[in-house]
Amino acid sequence: AALSITMVDVVVFLPLSLVSGLVGNILREFAIVVVASTLMSLFVSFTITPLLASRFTRLEHMTKRTLMGRFGLWFEDLFQKFTSQYQSLLEWSLGHRKTVAALTVAMFIGALSLAPLGFIGNEFMPKSDRGEFSVTIELPPGATVEQTNQASLTVERILSEMPEIQKVFTTVGVSNDGLLGFASNNVAQLNVALVPKKNRVKSTDRVGEEIKQRVSDLPGVKVRVNPIGIFGVADQADIQIGVSGTNLDDVQLTADKLSSVLATVPGTTDIRLSSEQGKPEMRVEIDREKMAALGLSVADVGATLRVALTGNDDSKFRDGQNEYDIRIVLDESNRSKTSDIRTLSFMNAKGQQIELQQFAQIYQTAGPTKLSRQDRINVLYLYGQTMGRPAGTIIQEFKAKVQQQHLPAGVELVYLGMEKDRASGFQSLGLALVAGILFVYLIMVALYDSYVYPLVVLFSIPVAMVGAFLALALAAKSLSIFSILGIIMLVGLVAKNAILLVDRTNQMKADGMSTYDALMDAGATRLRPILMTTVAMVVGMFPIALSTAAGAQWKSGLAWALIGGLTSSMFLTLLVVPVVYAKLDEWRDAIPALFRAPSRAFDRARKKKQSSTAPAEVGMAVD
Repeated sequence: AALSITMVDVVVFLPLSLVSGLVGNILREFAIVVVASTLMSLFVSFTITPLLASRFTRLEHMTKRTLMGRFGLWFEDLFQKFTSQYQSLLEWSLGHRKTVAALTVAMFIGALSLAPLGFIGNEFMPKSDRGEFSVTIELPPGATVEQTNQASLTVERILSEMPEIQKVFTTVGVSNDGLLGFASNNVAQLNVALVPKKNRVKSTDRVGEEIKQRVSDLPGVKVRVNPIGIFGVADQADIQIGVSGTNLDDVQLTADKLSSVLATVPGTTDIRLSSEQGKPEMRVEIDREKMAALGLSVADVGATLRVALTGNDDSKFRDGQNEYDIRIVLDESNRSKTSDIRTLSFMNAKGQQIELQQFAQIYQTAGPTKLSRQDRINVLYLYGQTMGRPAGTIIQEFKAKVQQQHLPAGVELVYLGMEKDRASGFQSLGLALVAGILFVYLIMVALYDSYVYPLVVLFSIPVAMVGAFLALALAAKSLSIFSILGIIMLVGLVAKNAILLVDRTNQMKADGMSTYDALMDAGATRLRPILMTTVAMVVGMFPIALSTAAGAQWKSGLAWALIGGLTSSMFLTLLVVPVVYAKLDEWRDAIPALFRAPSRAFDRARKKKQSSTAPAEVGMAVD
């Protein structure tokens, strides 16, 4: 039994160590450590533990004259009463197998329905209170760096009045999207660090909401707050949707419509587009026929406009060993007005001076703040943050509402960021879960030399799922890569309860007991080790589940899944596994008999045919 339990734990985590992608990078070391420690514990249990037990253990007779003796006798009497009640319940379950099976199936289906019904959300990984976030302020398009700097100074004064804030680092003129930075005169980013969580009452989300409320009162200033995730990156929006298409106008209209749809989903905030209309720009539309008639080319006009408006620093000034760039550009007063640009002169091949207004139209307009392309087609990104709801659940509701919209032809949606990681991670972990269950069955087949009894062990997994999903729903935790990791761990942890019952039942049947008596004996004798191991594991998980330290939200889902799964498995496995064992044991005797009856009929028909053809074969031999 010890070897079976250890090998089950090992084969459950082996597929997890082979998972690729981002999830594999996060969980691979965890799986390898568990496999190595489990194998080492098996070695210790066969060598050092018996040695220590032979030297230090002794038989004690507890009496009521000591405090520990009274407690031990009280606990033993309580355990005996519990065992008696369990045996009565097990006897009833073996006599009402259909009722037990129906109740188990109903509980399993009900537990799995908690996620589709919305009681359990889903996301890549939970948001955590790290005490760090970034505040991005945005002024109207066309604002200068000086104006943005003055606005950032005002915001810094507002932040300095909040006691929860420890330090602020400000960058003016840069807009960050994840790991990438873009120069933008009208944007400033303030990286905020709060005091340790134990020294403040308000959460990071609450402090961020107060900052948005105060800064939003400033005229002409947009503000958004982005928490820093597990990878230490700010401005990485929880919701990222790419809207791509060949027609930029269709893409812009679709993105505007989808942003309104996303705003109707509860739990969304700070919705924005990667590019917005309204940035002032000067547009030059060239009449190519007039330009060619005047003896100019597009290359000549473009090069001259580039030097005049943005400058040229090909020329160098050398002073000894030092070299300095010389930028040739029109003065700002000569390139800031449309009327000045119209009179910009060009020289053709004949040496004639030609003004820009003779072959082009120059006018002031507004355009997008940023142009983005992906796979050589136009793309706009829709960003949004979540508040109080998992990102995966919000995306599911958004997809349902998008199906009711009529998108233009050629416009496609691509879900990026956390949603992309969630879909990939859940698929990888789902394959690891299926592979783990399959490996558990195969290793049990090899150890028991039977295809039937390992099936009994596998029936402990569904009853563990009942408690895992129920605990996640009651604790208001979502399905994430960490909670799914806890469910994968349950496969190995709860299988040991069934292994103890099956192993003891097989041993008693080998000694001559009937299946019913062997199951009753296994339930009574294996109740104590099952309770000991399960209660120890549950108690060990409670500090992780109830922790309020920084970053505790990432691991609490795993702990609650283990607590719920182990608890339900402890009670249901003791009833369901004996019922399944008894039924499969009946089928094991009935199915071979069912197949023997047709085989005997086939043998009689074959013998009858042989006897009828025997004389004809003899006659042919004589001839």
